[in-house]
Amino acid sequence: MVGKKLQGISMENVINTINGYVWGWPMMGLLLLTGAYLTFGLRLMSIIRIPYGFSQLFKKRTGDEEEGDVSPFAALMTALSSTIGTGNIAGVAAAIAIGGPGAIFWMWMTAIVGTATKFSEGVLAVRYREIDANGNRVGGPMYYIKNGLGPKWRWLAVAFAGFGMLAAWGTGASIQSNSVADALNNTYGIPPIFSGVVLAAGAAAVIIGGIERIGIVASAVVPFMAGAYFIAGMVVIFMNISEVPAAFGSIFRGAFGYHEATTGITIGLMVLAMQKGIARGIFSNEAGQGSAPIAHAAARNKDPVNQGLVAMLGTVIDTLIVCTITALIILTSGVIEPHCVPSPENVATLMSGTQPAGCDTGAPLTVAAFDASLTNLGKHIVTLGLVVFGFTTILGWSYYGERCCAFLFGEKSILPYRISWIVVVFFGAAALALEGSVSNIVNLFWLVADTLTGLMAAPNLIALILLSPLVFKMAKHYFEAKKRGEEPDFDSIE
Repeated sequence: MVGKKLQGISMENVINTINGYVWGWPMMGLLLLTGAYLTFGLRLMSIIRIPYGFSQLFKKRTGDEEEGDVSPFAALMTALSSTIGTGNIAGVAAAIAIGGPGAIFWMWMTAIVGTATKFSEGVLAVRYREIDANGNRVGGPMYYIKNGLGPKWRWLAVAFAGFGMLAAWGTGASIQSNSVADALNNTYGIPPIFSGVVLAAGAAAVIIGGIERIGIVASAVVPFMAGAYFIAGMVVIFMNISEVPAAFGSIFRGAFGYHEATTGITIGLMVLAMQKGIARGIFSNEAGQGSAPIAHAAARNKDPVNQGLVAMLGTVIDTLIVCTITALIILTSGVIEPHCVPSPENVATLMSGTQPAGCDTGAPLTVAAFDASLTNLGKHIVTLGLVVFGFTTILGWSYYGERCCAFLFGEKSILPYRISWIVVVFFGAAALALEGSVSNIVNLFWLVADTLTGLMAAPNLIALILLSPLVFKMAKHYFEAKKRGEEPDFDSIE
């Protein structure tokens, strides 16, 4: 009897169970509570100083020329290249489809406290970065764990780097190339093998040049595509401008479980909105995951707090702007059928992740929303958005993966890792043409990568909490010095 039970337990079920714990309420709660703790520890500075952060984005600072490898703007664009992607287009739609409009409110909440997390990551990335054997500035959680917490915590740095290196192959290479190839195949009939060749060649042309070339490409592509998506989205929203007040009303009512069919708040609806909104918000902006500080460590900026101010803008742009545009496109377009809206009657079904029959979710819902106002253009806007955002994510995560690899195995490991990256990008796209056991192995690999991506957050969050007193002191010193008209000196702060 026991043998038969064990035979019925597949590896995929085991990984799915582990994944449920890794990305379940405990981790989401830890990410959210850490962000809230940092937000109040910084005395709301990460919220109040957002306009100041934008003013520093292009500001030239004397003495920074030799301090890094890319401009602060390029570092931000590299970080954004890995976060602005399918989550902003398909992820938002999935959050609304299952969690209701109220999920967007909780997505905003994760972004607001996430600014403090991203600020702290940027500060520590520059504070504890090193110069590698090739003369490049390198940093990230593995370095501020090692250099900030001391030798006894090195095991935690190794754990982060190990999780990051392995997760990057799945999250940043295979899954992204597979999503791009799938979108191109469904919309234009392009064979996955052809997409794999083009994506692998394009990735090779960029990542072989290192962070400098990635920064150049990201600085050109990310603002252009994000701007184009923003403009297309605003056209749709203005065409349905009369529905905007109702859209915001549904967001705020849904956030707390209010439904017209009841006389008050439905706890199940509120929990559903919180669950989907927090999850999608965290997946979207990656605040606390530890990936973005790897890019910000390469910035030509000798001021850790100043780079932290630039880093926190990533959450603002990714979630508060781009994700909100997608949400308003969907909520003002009228494409969500009444029976698809979360209600007390279907909340249990939605909690299990099952959609009511005939209800769109993910990218198809976003396509339908665009098409409702821009006839027959939706699939082209969404497909091109997924393709470009997916490709930039491949570039950004390639740098994260190679830095984790170099931390573990030295600079000589970078070239082999880049070659492996290009190979994984190709096979990620080509996997669409595979069937049977090979396809199952690919799916299992993706599940493992998703789990490892979640595990990256734990070492990073521990470091952020333990090093938070230093972040608070540095932020206070920075603004006090600026108020006196002086340049901050962080050497005396420990």
